[in-house]
Amino acid sequence: MEYRCVECGARMMRLFVQYSPGNIRLMKCGNCKAVADEYIECEPIIILIDLILHKTKAYTHLLYNVIDSQAPAFQGLLWKSTLGFLLLDAYRSLFLGRIEEEWGLSMSFSSLLWRFQNMLMDVVFGNFMFCATFLLSTRALFSTFPRSLGYKDLLHAILISSYFKMFLIAMMVWECPSVIFIIDLFVLSSNTVALKVITRSAMSRCIAACFSAHIVKFLVTQRCWTWEL
Repeated sequence: MEYRCVECGARMMRLFVQYSPGNIRLMKCGNCKAVADEYIECEPIIILIDLILHKTKAYTHLLYNVIDSQAPAFQGLLWKSTLGFLLLDAYRSLFLGRIEEEWGLSMSFSSLLWRFQNMLMDVVFGNFMFCATFLLSTRALFSTFPRSLGYKDLLHAILISSYFKMFLIAMMVWECPSVIFIIDLFVLSSNTVALKVITRSAMSRCIAACFSAHIVKFLVTQRCWTWEL
């Protein structure tokens, strides 16, 4: 596993030395001379707070020093995360559709089937266009794109940094449509920080790449719900 210093992003062979159970010494970065990863000794809640605050050090810790993309269990975790991502998108689509049109027990089967068909197109086609736009925009905007960085690494970072979508679960007990769009903004900003961390590019380019992908997805999903029978 390739570790990174959370301060400067330099590669590290190890982050700490363990002398005995519970007795470790954090390593210092040979490049910036600072502690390579101070989050090793932090509680998970502290890391979560720093992620919500969009601190690049927390994102570096999560993307490089916690998740091992070479581990055998990583592929299973990736597929489970993708499934959860799509299910949350489906719930978001159904929630917005229910607000726009009154749902009830008197709905006909054909009307219900049409709404679920739109939801499926919303999730599948919307996310396909999101991924396609995101990958194309990153290749077009980043002239100094790291050679070692592939499509899988980019999508992995976007998937992990979309953890704000979990707050959509709160909509099951608290129906507030405006919160959904606030969550979308947080997902956009989180994706931008994650992209900056893995590409080490200018923030303006990262914003442009993520914003273009999100706006295309928004337009596609809006179009899906305006189609008529």
